[in-house]
Amino acid sequence: MTHSLESLAERLQRLEDLEAIRSIIAQYGPLADSGDGEALSQLWTDNGEYEVVGFAAAQGRGAIAGLIEGANHRSLMCQGCAHLLGPVAIELDGDLASARGHSVIFRHLGDGQFEAHRVAANCWTLERRAEGWRVIHRANALLDGQETARMLLTPRVAPHRP
Repeated sequence: MTHSLESLAERLQRLEDLEAIRSIIAQYGPLADSGDGEALSQLWTDNGEYEVVGFAAAQGRGAIAGLIEGANHRSLMCQGCAHLLGPVAIELDGDLASARGHSVIFRHLGDGQFEAHRVAANCWTLERRAEGWRVIHRANALLDGQETARMLLTPRVAPHRP
């Protein structure tokens, strides 16, 4: 099977885009667990949004950093926690992408015991910028039987731009 150089370049670009998006999402958990709100906020665009359905919405890097540096998150960190994000299904559409998947926050109970504190559906919308891929919107909703979470996991024909 012969591929043109253009075809190979397109395939390579697609693989690089997928890896860059996976890398951004993979960075979220360790940054959240370390409490580095400033570094975590750099995953977003300047006016990006992080929406935790039923809890909070933050727009802009300062507000997103504030979620990590706020009392609720600091209390969780002091108890001991781990933010884990599973594999994501990524849809590319030029300079836009969406990624759907799950997240689990484990909380330390003591004596080496942990519980799943929050299990949620996530939909990330990302955009390729001069500095690379950045999050323009992340929606996160508890998987508690409500339709909202299921909608976040539903594949889209094209990424949604908020």
